[in-house]
Amino acid sequence: MRYVIIGAGAIGGAVGGRLRQAGQDAVLVARGAQYAALRDRGLRLTGPDGVFDLPVPVVDGPEALELTPDDVLVLAVKTQDAIAALDAWAPRPVAGGGTAAERLPLVCAQNGVEAERLALRRFRRVYGMCVFLPASYLEPGAVTVRCAPYTGALNLGRYPSGADETAHRIAEGLEKANFLVPVTSEVMRWKYAKLLGNLANAVEAVCGSQAGDAAKALVARARAEAAEVLDAAGIDRAGDEEQRELRSGRIEVRPVEGGAPAGGSTWQSLRRGSTSVEADYLNGEIVLLGRLHGIATPVNETLLRVANDFARTGREPGSMTTDELAAQVPR
Repeated sequence: MRYVIIGAGAIGGAVGGRLRQAGQDAVLVARGAQYAALRDRGLRLTGPDGVFDLPVPVVDGPEALELTPDDVLVLAVKTQDAIAALDAWAPRPVAGGGTAAERLPLVCAQNGVEAERLALRRFRRVYGMCVFLPASYLEPGAVTVRCAPYTGALNLGRYPSGADETAHRIAEGLEKANFLVPVTSEVMRWKYAKLLGNLANAVEAVCGSQAGDAAKALVARARAEAAEVLDAAGIDRAGDEEQRELRSGRIEVRPVEGGAPAGGSTWQSLRRGSTSVEADYLNGEIVLLGRLHGIATPVNETLLRVANDFARTGREPGSMTTDELAAQVPR
């Protein structure tokens, strides 16, 4: 099995780098400065276990790669970039006949819960992956991971439900690369639980931290709104105790050479100067569900609007105080 990692940022770079480090067959798909750096210098992967310069196969798009029936596509771009990536890869021919959409499994390794639906419109076999993998990508060619003894947890299952032989084969290769990969028939329970945690991303991106009483209170309000709308929608999710039990003693943040950790994925996007962030599919998912079920979600609406404003205007992450952000929430 060859892993084709579409999107070589923090998550894609970490997964692809660990796979190559473990002798697994993987190729990264990147663009722009990241593609040039990986092509010319390889991937510098930094973690609690050291710094590794890894020569990694890299291509700049689907036209540069001949697909085979043994490939698995891992979609690791942000959800706002998923449609373009899916449309580019779905019609690609596979050796022996057929297209990627018809013949190859596709794994959605994004935050949020929308990418799987987008993928299933195009691909016959879609798998969800709940990614718990603290990692950062702030400069071309370099990715940092921060957990040990496992690099991260990647709960995996068929979408919308089920656990088949392919899921177990995908998991087997990832486990050899130092990931904890529980295969589950209800992967979306884990992705909805992760969604609740990711609602704090906008606070961190805008204010620079989730710490402090005011930030914690704002995050708690956002999550309370989310719990109400998920309950109204009848959506189940993994509980806090389930998540702690999975990770306890297995996935722990450890010191890493190179200084303090970077912020989360939304903060990193702003730090790299991205003009879009994934808030539409995090806080925006709660806003959508609230509107569908007649439940007000003023905190998440505010976080969504302000995070998108930061991206659109190029405002520096962390340049608004928590009190200023909280004051924008309608009373």
